[in-house]
Amino acid sequence: MNTEHERRNTANELHALALVECGHANRGDGPRPARLHRSSARRRDAPKDLTGWTHVGPGSVVVENGLLKTVGGIGLLYYAGERFGDCVIRVVYRTTTVDDNSGIFVRIPAPPADPWQAVHSGYEIQILENFPANYVLSEHQKQFGTSWHTTGAIYSMRPAMAKPQKPVGEWNTMEIELREHSYEPVRGRRPDAGYIGIQNHHEPQTVLFREITVIR
Repeated sequence: MNTEHERRNTANELHALALVECGHANRGDGPRPARLHRSSARRRDAPKDLTGWTHVGPGSVVVENGLLKTVGGIGLLYYAGERFGDCVIRVVYRTTTVDDNSGIFVRIPAPPADPWQAVHSGYEIQILENFPANYVLSEHQKQFGTSWHTTGAIYSMRPAMAKPQKPVGEWNTMEIELREHSYEPVRGRRPDAGYIGIQNHHEPQTVLFREITVIR
């Protein structure tokens, strides 16, 4: 298991960039790959059923009123039909409380048998705007703050540069750009492609997703 310090040292080698717009779709100061590449967008959003998706671990992700809803956890819903290489993943989500915890997993190299396999072998783009009062801070968080584990961070590898998440109940747009491969001192060369998924963390936290689009 990688230590937090070892994982953090891989940040300069990582070519997975979390670009969080969170509601600024009409502004001209952010990346717009979804609009530029709309014709090549491959939507995986608001399914009427979960055909092609596989869930592992406790809890579930269910379809409710045309949205994906996280229930309990910790678990992972991943798209088993394809491994994705260089692309942009556009995710539209909203939280139900300020403490809601979830994440978008990318570059999972093999079908995970459990959610922790994705944690240790892939990358998580965090969704967590506020650290709940009952969370016990690690020594790293006490020293460097919680931005390594809040919305927009590549979990334990690259901190969030801002706090862009919109208020509870409003929709956020997150765009994650994957390009090239990466090499880490601890885990070695990382795969050029992998599975993508979303995390259901634990009760009572609930995150709703209305769009997951892969753009090439």
